[in-house]
Amino acid sequence: MTLPKPNRALNWRVSAAALVAIATLSGCATNNPRDPLEPFNRTVFKFNDAIDQAALKPVATAYKKVVPGFMQTGVNNFFGNLSDVWTGANNLMQGKGEQGMSDWTRVALNSTFGIGGLFDIASEAGLKKHNEDFGQTLGYWGVPSGPYLMLPLLGPSTVRDTSGLPVDMAANGWSYVDPASTRNIGTALRVIDGRASILDASNLMEEAALDRYEFIRDGFLQRRQGQVFDGESSRKALKASRDEPADAKSIRAAYADDDAPATDAPVAPAVSSETPSK
Repeated sequence: MTLPKPNRALNWRVSAAALVAIATLSGCATNNPRDPLEPFNRTVFKFNDAIDQAALKPVATAYKKVVPGFMQTGVNNFFGNLSDVWTGANNLMQGKGEQGMSDWTRVALNSTFGIGGLFDIASEAGLKKHNEDFGQTLGYWGVPSGPYLMLPLLGPSTVRDTSGLPVDMAANGWSYVDPASTRNIGTALRVIDGRASILDASNLMEEAALDRYEFIRDGFLQRRQGQVFDGESSRKALKASRDEPADAKSIRAAYADDDAPATDAPVAPAVSSETPSK
């Protein structure tokens, strides 16, 4: 049996967005050690925000108002079930065997008793949902995060996370769905549903934040740090990152004794297109 081809056009666009970002870095440096490319990032942020305000946010608002809540939950559960496969693989690559097997058990339960993942039976059975990607795995292996990046259309990232995007895309089961029309409709639905899920948070941020760019950047970086140094894991990262921030070092210190109680990593609420992991 021949597997359908992955969505190479989408993979190419992800890689192209990363290359465009990296290619313009040299002339955009600032003194912020975490965001030395701030002028470039702010320009991309304005571009992304214009598209969001003109198209994505209105569509997501209509989706949230028109589509019944149980259907929205079903959409979220379906794509979440697909992502659990890659989450489990990343947990195993990080040496978190128990979590990895739990993720794959979730897939088995939700794909069968949950009718293809539309219902999250696994969570009701006590199997906690995790959120892992290859960028987190690279961080767990000790790869430095590098500068903060705002990618065109894709949103907040870092150099490390951007380098992991092609791997994440190749491992995305939805990329192999045929025909292409079904794959594209599903991808659009996933994006709209994800945007609708953070409407309330983004509206609050727009009303309260003096500088939305800084708010999103700082929240994203702290959230990603908390995801890499998982506060519920008793394992250590394999190698210390050279640019590891001070609070990440304190988290690592809490892991010095594998028998000691786990310490939750401090995570600020991030307003982004990513789904919260916990």
